[in-house]
Amino acid sequence: MTEREDGTFSGTGNRTDRDRQNAGEADASAFLRPGERLDDLQRRGYRIIQDPAGFCFGMDAVLLAGFAADEIRPEDRILDLGTGTGVIPILLEARTGAGELTGLEIQPECADMARRSAALNGLEDKISIVCGDIREAGGLFPAASFDVVTCNPPYMIGKHGIRNPAGPKAVARHEILCSFEDVASQTARLLCPGGSFFLVHRPFRLAEILVTLAKYKLEPKRMRLVYPYADREPNLVLLKAVRGGRPRLSVEKPLIIQERPGVYTEEIREKYGF
Repeated sequence: MTEREDGTFSGTGNRTDRDRQNAGEADASAFLRPGERLDDLQRRGYRIIQDPAGFCFGMDAVLLAGFAADEIRPEDRILDLGTGTGVIPILLEARTGAGELTGLEIQPECADMARRSAALNGLEDKISIVCGDIREAGGLFPAASFDVVTCNPPYMIGKHGIRNPAGPKAVARHEILCSFEDVASQTARLLCPGGSFFLVHRPFRLAEILVTLAKYKLEPKRMRLVYPYADREPNLVLLKAVRGGRPRLSVEKPLIIQERPGVYTEEIREKYGF
């Protein structure tokens, strides 16, 4: 994958696994709407539909998928809250072979793109997309029906600096339609006992996040801070919590993104495909 000037990502590498897809290259245009583009995910030939005028996935989603995939089993039932255009379920299927993945997305246009991306990659039997509100997730799915929940939630509180409070980018970045407490409370309802919750967030809210997780008996078990460069402050935190888990938090070694401008570290290149 390569980073665009706008901070979003696309892939341009080889497509030797493309024959694994049910939808052929020649038919890809049938899945696109005006203004949309196809990006190569560099995993098993999978591609994703995105709208540059809306919200495209960033590195945080890719890092979360890699962080969660290390512990996911093929038989796990997985729910991605606020799935956007479905990048996390697609990446998790590619990395783990999981056969039952669900994405919940409140914005109909994003949910539609996610469904079309699943169909484009021949994954409609594995990935289902539900259009609905995170705050009502407990009524959309049976209690304790998932082994794993993932979430790349909005990071920012309030509407400070938002030009278009109804736009896809604003909804993805700011807590307009749900708060982190909404995410935690619904996750606690939907996870089976001992199930795992994986999320990515900003370190400046870490104290609040840990308190909220504890409130809903989601015990933090793994934490990894992400640094843009070794000599900078961390700008992301990856967390795993377990429903009803015993208190013991493992703080893993830092994840460094770049050695210097334009040069990714070996781990980022090898594990995440940048």
